[in-house]
Amino acid sequence: MSGLWQPTQLQAMYYGPSSVKKHLFSHLPSDSSKAFIITGSSLATKTSLIGQVESLLGSKHHAGTFASIGQHAPITQLDEAVESVLKDASIDTLISIGGGSPIDSAKVISHRSHEKQGRYLYHISIPTTLSAAECTLIGGYTNVKGTKVSVAHPRLIPQVILYDSSFAKETPQKLWLSTGIRSLDHAVELMYYPTASEAPTKQLCLTAISQLFEYLPKCKKEPENEDYITRLQLASFTSLFGLGLNLKGPLGLSHTLGYALGSPYNIPHGMTSCLTLPSVVRLKADNPEAAEQLARILPFTDQQRSGHDRKDAIRVGDAIDELLKTLGLDATLKDFNVDEDQIAKISKMATNSEQGELFDKVVSLIRSKL
Repeated sequence: MSGLWQPTQLQAMYYGPSSVKKHLFSHLPSDSSKAFIITGSSLATKTSLIGQVESLLGSKHHAGTFASIGQHAPITQLDEAVESVLKDASIDTLISIGGGSPIDSAKVISHRSHEKQGRYLYHISIPTTLSAAECTLIGGYTNVKGTKVSVAHPRLIPQVILYDSSFAKETPQKLWLSTGIRSLDHAVELMYYPTASEAPTKQLCLTAISQLFEYLPKCKKEPENEDYITRLQLASFTSLFGLGLNLKGPLGLSHTLGYALGSPYNIPHGMTSCLTLPSVVRLKADNPEAAEQLARILPFTDQQRSGHDRKDAIRVGDAIDELLKTLGLDATLKDFNVDEDQIAKISKMATNSEQGELFDKVVSLIRSKL
């Protein structure tokens, strides 16, 4: 066995109740730092969270707030945010608050800052979902054609992550639980990802899978339990952080299907993972190398291995299906107005082909979810 693991620029990760209040101010890059908040309208208008952060920063450090980032980070809104940030040269810090869209948007803004002004911006992330966007060097957004595209660079990874259960409590339960399945998607697909290292990546992924299977159902029953919330935040972190700088393209078929379904059909990425992951796992069971890695997951779903990799990998897919039913997240594409006539288009986008064995399998997979 041999391999390589490369760490990111992450400097600190705090977790627990009141993490924002305790640690935000001390992690501004300097005493004169000016911070700009990137978030969505729901958090800004339906909760007091953004106001709390603005108050913590005070007039000395708060340079402004952009609160119009929508699902999948549409380019129009993103351009507005970029303009707001780059017109003030004193801004050196971005604070993203929310799920994957505000976090990715902050990365794109930092990328644009480097393009136009020759500097990346310091990034503090306060996640309120379990999407784990704060753990990667990729910033995704939706272009004018409605297609998800991205920028990527090691300097785009946040320097500080603050997991605060009091902030996450404000997230609607379905969004919270479905993004937990997104984290599960990360962890599962990293098990057969070509550049994922055994340590820490795959070992952390197995831990994340175990925690997600245990605490997602518990959190559904007790959504206000801050211990469960914090444990799920840590599971989300361990589902993807361990990859470090070994990221070399999309994680796997479930993710590429998610991109094909997400922006074009306005399906949240948490729900795309609910739609695709179990079936993709069963499809990957036909690949002996992938099946060997997927079979390792089975004991972390509280089941015993049989010693037959393909059968055990299929059982992993079945276990994910059962978890979705427990969480009330089993869904079909028709729930999102995706019909039969869209199958070929989605399959082409996910596989980058119009024929062949994989294309045919994906067509069958999508048809089974209608």
